[in-house]
Amino acid sequence: MKRSLSVVLVAILSVVGAAQGATRAASSIELDTMPSRRVYSNVNYNKYATHSTSTNYDMKDARNIYYSQPASRSALYKQYDASKATNVRTTRSETLRTEMKRKYFLAHPFFQPLQYKFGSITDFSYGNNGYDMAFHGVGDIYADGTDTLLALDGQSGKWKSNGLSIKEDLSFGITDRVALMGMLHYNSVKDKYEWEDGVTDSVKRNELDLWGLGVQTRFADTDKWIGMGSFYFENQKDIAKNFILELKMGYKVSHSTIYAIGRGWLVDFDGNAYGNGTSGRDSDGYASELFLAYKTDVSNAFYGEFGVGDFSVLDEDWTLNLEALFGYYDWHNQLSLKGAFGWQPNDWFALNLYGKFALYDSAKGKDVDVFFWREATHNSEGTAWTGFSPMGSAHLTNYAEYSVGLQAMFMF
Repeated sequence: MKRSLSVVLVAILSVVGAAQGATRAASSIELDTMPSRRVYSNVNYNKYATHSTSTNYDMKDARNIYYSQPASRSALYKQYDASKATNVRTTRSETLRTEMKRKYFLAHPFFQPLQYKFGSITDFSYGNNGYDMAFHGVGDIYADGTDTLLALDGQSGKWKSNGLSIKEDLSFGITDRVALMGMLHYNSVKDKYEWEDGVTDSVKRNELDLWGLGVQTRFADTDKWIGMGSFYFENQKDIAKNFILELKMGYKVSHSTIYAIGRGWLVDFDGNAYGNGTSGRDSDGYASELFLAYKTDVSNAFYGEFGVGDFSVLDEDWTLNLEALFGYYDWHNQLSLKGAFGWQPNDWFALNLYGKFALYDSAKGKDVDVFFWREATHNSEGTAWTGFSPMGSAHLTNYAEYSVGLQAMFMF
């Protein structure tokens, strides 16, 4: 007798990067222990920035970062260059004065709160990603007593994950050039596994899955150039600890800042393998687990991201930010594009609407190792399965991922 496997999905994660932090694995486990002692994640990572990307400006420079507004609302209202200070007549006709007001753009990629001020970025986002997969080269697995064949070889299906997340970035300016950072991330995600035989396994999870702390400094700021560096620590629940270094350098021209970004981080895993996994009870009531390992026999990894972007002031209250990012994530690479449209009516509040999608990902077409375990099973030779065992490979195809979000920004 032949029977297909169906288990309840516990944790599974997007294979793409462009995430600005955290680990691209839903599970970090010890493959050399019994599954009952595994370190299993209920975490889904959905592409969120992990810190307040920011820096600040002296009022005397960085004029291209600000919108310059004359004291009177005249025909000159929409001038941007702070060097074009305009003589504005006061209520006393014999007196002339130059009075300008600058807007500090909270959506700018180099934003950082000024001394003794707080910066807050609350990010509400929706993410959707998934891929097709097919098993091959998987050995036979039999149920004890009945010798029922549990068929994995040749099985195929689709994995989909979508949901909402909320992230809070809070920063505090120690000086105009140095700030402390903290962040929290909360996920409400539904993961779904659709098998080719029509069976669908799904689970919805709601949890606080990541927190972080860091420090940031603006190390350069002239009429033309601006530079920022930051270092921070993140703890991703049941997955890994991350140590991240980020550098940005921007050139100010006209109403824009053109910038380059580099980010690298060391990932210290909780287990010795990472990837996607399912866990639960099958149709016969037996506990079973399936694990797709991106990497095995690994305790840490290095990730890197490199990209370019442009931030432009479109009008008095409107901004546009475009960014292209290439990421190296140990077992795969990705190219992503992001666009953000911002509105800021005053100096202390802004809204930023953004969208992001993966243009290319090398996970497409890759084979990953498959590990399996089930209660009361044995192989074709009659040997009992007593722990996770390599069972063959899974071929990944048709990967797709995107996210959209709204950020509410404050400085107070």
